[in-house]
Amino acid sequence: MTQLKFLDQPPRFLFFTGKGGVGKTSLACATAITLADAGQRVLLVSTDPASNVGQVFGMTIGNKVTSITAVPGLAALEIDPQAAAQVYRDRIVNPVRGVLPDTVVKGIEEQLSGACTTEIAAFDEFTALLVDSALTTDYDHIIFDTAPTGHTIRLLQLPGAWSDFLAEGKGDASCLGPLAGLEKQRAQYKAAVDALADSQRTRLVLVARAQQATLREVARTHEELAAIGLTKQFLVINGLFPQAETAQDPLATAIFKREQNALAAIPEVLSQLPCDHILLKPFNLVGLTALRKLLVDDLPVDGENKSSHPAIPFPSLSKLTNEIAKDGCGLIMLMGKGGVGKTTLAAAIAVNLAHRGLPVHLTTSDPAAHLSETLSGAMGNLLVDRIDPHAETERYRQRVLETKGSHLDAQGRALLEEDLRSPCTEEIAVFQAFSRIIHEAGKQFVVMDTAPTGHTLLLLDATGAYHREIAKQMDPSIVHYNTPMMQLQNPKQTKILLVTLAETTPVLEAANLQADLRRAGIEPWAWIINNSVAATTAHSPLLCQRASNELADIKTVSTMYAKLYAVVPLLQEEPVGIEKLLELSRSSQ
Repeated sequence: MTQLKFLDQPPRFLFFTGKGGVGKTSLACATAITLADAGQRVLLVSTDPASNVGQVFGMTIGNKVTSITAVPGLAALEIDPQAAAQVYRDRIVNPVRGVLPDTVVKGIEEQLSGACTTEIAAFDEFTALLVDSALTTDYDHIIFDTAPTGHTIRLLQLPGAWSDFLAEGKGDASCLGPLAGLEKQRAQYKAAVDALADSQRTRLVLVARAQQATLREVARTHEELAAIGLTKQFLVINGLFPQAETAQDPLATAIFKREQNALAAIPEVLSQLPCDHILLKPFNLVGLTALRKLLVDDLPVDGENKSSHPAIPFPSLSKLTNEIAKDGCGLIMLMGKGGVGKTTLAAAIAVNLAHRGLPVHLTTSDPAAHLSETLSGAMGNLLVDRIDPHAETERYRQRVLETKGSHLDAQGRALLEEDLRSPCTEEIAVFQAFSRIIHEAGKQFVVMDTAPTGHTLLLLDATGAYHREIAKQMDPSIVHYNTPMMQLQNPKQTKILLVTLAETTPVLEAANLQADLRRAGIEPWAWIINNSVAATTAHSPLLCQRASNELADIKTVSTMYAKLYAVVPLLQEEPVGIEKLLELSRSSQ
């Protein structure tokens, strides 16, 4: 075994949770191998929509318990959340097809198409693994790659008949209805939630990187789960840059110092958790040999023929900003998962456009974004502000409770209040605030950092919150109108830029977001691959190997997903301040 705290006397259930790209799948797989090598019987379960557990082990697993023949005592199972969600939706929607109007059925389908429903459906699949059953009796440990969110668990804890709540039309808020028709499984759900909250049986491992934004997000996750009883939590800081790799490489030195500064400023709630540090490895974490090395520090790096990596001249951010500037005005929206650098890139594009003498309004709704710190100054033609998501969400929540909730009984109001705590509620509220700004894009550039998902936009459309409501009120033969939804769907008015990293999981997550947007009739204009080692010069053997590893993911983006793309290099200094942001948006490599 190892000296790692999260592996000290491990309980039966271990959950690894964290944002895409932090390495939770690799850690879950390495932990499963470590326990199996120690003679334990282990079942590894993935509920990640972009699961690559099979790829990691070099074999096909799928939605059945499959023995990992090369590791005695280890078996794996990949639950397909999307397939589970479709079965789940069909079970709820099929009985009302032909009974309710098509428009109502379409609205119900969209209400059941979001992340909340997918999580519930996946939880529906693996609750049998959290209770005593014939399926789990042979295993000493069950390890889960990806845990349910606090919102999902609170939904499962709520009493009441969601099917009645939905059928009677009492809701119409955000993710309403993900528990419809599941009353018969309440007992099993309760047993599963009880197992999650039992620290003798369950340990939650929060996986993060040494980045300030990522650590702030993990702190929020910790507090949300602790508030509902999941208090036995451990923190793993993954992918830390080794100090030994900093010799004679300015980029490596800068990365090391940046990460140490982030750790020094770690949120207080995380500093109190048992914490392990896992060093960054130079190799891809695929195959048993690599996985067995993940939890071992001080591994030598094979520097043979890798003493230097010259920067590769990929398409640059400057080419994208040149194309954007040609339009003279328009809406520019940057979308992507947390931690990929949307705020910095939004600021760089806005500063570049303003420097050309074009009027620009830069705004964000990211609670962890600090645009003023990123800009570190003011400039002509640039208006900067921030939408407060908490204030907007509370305003929206109160409005719904005063209207939809005014005639509900206590049970119905409790269900509605929980529904209004979902991530989609915040997206809807923020989008309504954004909508007050969007119309400005006809006269100037409006650059937005952080935007709603395609599901949220479709939900707004399907429920009549915006597009349909305005369409009903306007007579197109008399009045020309342009709703926010129509503007987002118009490529002449809106350019969507998807931001990702040159790593497998973030690329898959961005691809899923693109598919989600296309379902809403919105076509992304370009992709930006941020913080690329391959796009810069490196001398550290570790960085040289990492640069080589990125090439496959960059090729995937350029050939499979993006019509236009740019690659932004990993920089020695953080691009803070107007001059550095201008340099970032102008640089060719």
